[in-house]
Amino acid sequence: MPAPEQFRLIFKHIDEPGYTNDLACYVRNGGYEVLKKSVARKPEELVDEVKKSGLRGRGGAGFPCGVKWTLLDRKSGKPIYLVVNADESEPGTFKDRYIIHNDPHQLIEGIMITCFANKVERAYIYIRGEFPEGARILEKAIAEARAANFCGPNILGTGYGCEIYVHRGAGAYICGEETGLIESIEGKRPYPRIKPPYFPAVLGLYQCPTIVNNVETLCHVKHIADRGGEAYSKIGTPNNTGTRILCVSGHVQRPGYYEFEVGKITMGQLLFEVCGGPLPGRTFKAVIPGGSSAKVLKFGERYKGKRKSGAEMVEYDWGLEDIPMDFDSLAMIGSMGGSGGVIVMDDSVSMVEALANINAFYSHESCGQCTPCREGSLWMKKITSRMVHGEARTEDGALLKSVADQIAGRTICAFGEACAWPTQSFIAKFGDEFKAYPEAKKAPRAAAAPELV
Repeated sequence: MPAPEQFRLIFKHIDEPGYTNDLACYVRNGGYEVLKKSVARKPEELVDEVKKSGLRGRGGAGFPCGVKWTLLDRKSGKPIYLVVNADESEPGTFKDRYIIHNDPHQLIEGIMITCFANKVERAYIYIRGEFPEGARILEKAIAEARAANFCGPNILGTGYGCEIYVHRGAGAYICGEETGLIESIEGKRPYPRIKPPYFPAVLGLYQCPTIVNNVETLCHVKHIADRGGEAYSKIGTPNNTGTRILCVSGHVQRPGYYEFEVGKITMGQLLFEVCGGPLPGRTFKAVIPGGSSAKVLKFGERYKGKRKSGAEMVEYDWGLEDIPMDFDSLAMIGSMGGSGGVIVMDDSVSMVEALANINAFYSHESCGQCTPCREGSLWMKKITSRMVHGEARTEDGALLKSVADQIAGRTICAFGEACAWPTQSFIAKFGDEFKAYPEAKKAPRAAAAPELV
C-alpha cells in the first residue's frame, strides 16, 4: 500500500512561497478569525471541544490535553497560569522551532484560545536558550498581536485580558520536564518537584493552578476550536486523533519534517517511501521513534502485542515496517511516540558508539537531584566512554544493564527513564554487538558512511 499524502494542518503554511511570519501575512491567510469566534463562546464550551477532540499532548507523554485542563483546581481562588513548553530539548526533535520561526502567530492564537477557555490572564512561553532568534521572533509577534488587540488588556473589546511573556531558559534538558520548567521560571535551580503533592494543575507556577502544554499541542487547539471537537476527532485514528509532525533525522535519503494523520502511516511507508529509503549501498539497522530517550527498535525483528480495536482485543504480529506511527502502537511494542523525533541508523553504525553518544548527553543533562540518576547516568557514560576508547570488556553489556535497571523507576521525574531506557533497549536488541565489541574494536574500522546532506 502506498504511503498516504501528508495532511498539513499545523504546517499548512510552512515552506509556502511568499508566506512570512508577520501579522499582516497571518491575517491575510485567515489568522485570528478563530480567536474572534472563540471569545464569543462560553469558556466551558471550548474546554469541552478539546475533550471531545481526543487531542493528546505532542510534547512527549501523550497525555490527553482536555483531561489535563479539567484537572485544574478552579475553586482555589488563585490565578490560573498557562506555561508554554518551547524548550524542545529532546535530541532528534525540531518541529516546535519551525513553528516558532515560520508561523509564530499560529502559536499565539492557540495560546489565546487556551487562555480564554481556562480563564488564564497570564501566559509564559518558556523557550530554550539555544533559540535566540526564536525568542526574538516571538517577542515581535506578541508586540504585533498586542497592538492589534489580539492579546493584552480588553481583547477584541470583550473585557477579557491576557498578557503573554517570553521567558528564556539557559538550555537545560531537564527544563522540558514540566515541574523543572516551572522551577526555572520562578528563578530557581530546575529541580523537578515531587508529585504528589506538586501536580501543576493544583500547585504549579507560584503554587497556583497551572497548565503546561507544548507548542505543537497549543497550535492544535486553534484547529479544534475551528472545526469542532467531533470533526477533529475524525482525523487520525481512534485514541490517536489529529495530525502528528514527525522529525526524521539520520541515515535516510530525505530527512526532514513531515505531518501525517496519526496512525495513518506505517514506519515502513515513512522511511522507505516518504524519506526515500536508506543511503546508497546501506540497509536500515535500527530506529528510535520518539526522540533519543525512546527505546530503540531493530529492523528484522517481529513485534507482537495486543490492543483494543473497537470492543475486541486484537493480537498483532508486526515487522518493524508494518507498525503504525501512533502513540498506542509504539507503546504496545515497548517504545513510544514521544516527541516525534525519528532517528534512523543504518548498518554503518556501531550501536556501542551510538549509545556512548547518548549516554554522554544524558550524563551531562542530569539535574543531579536524585542519586540513582546523578550517579547512574555518569557511570553509564564512563563505561561506554571506556569501551569506545579501547578498553571494552565482554561483561560491559551486562554491567550497563545492571546500572540502568537501578535507575528507572527510582527517581522523582521521568529523566531516570529517559537515561536508562536507551541503555536497556540497546542491550536488549543488540547485546551480541556489545559482547563482540572488545574484539571488533581491535579490527580495522570499516569505511566511513557517506556524509548526510
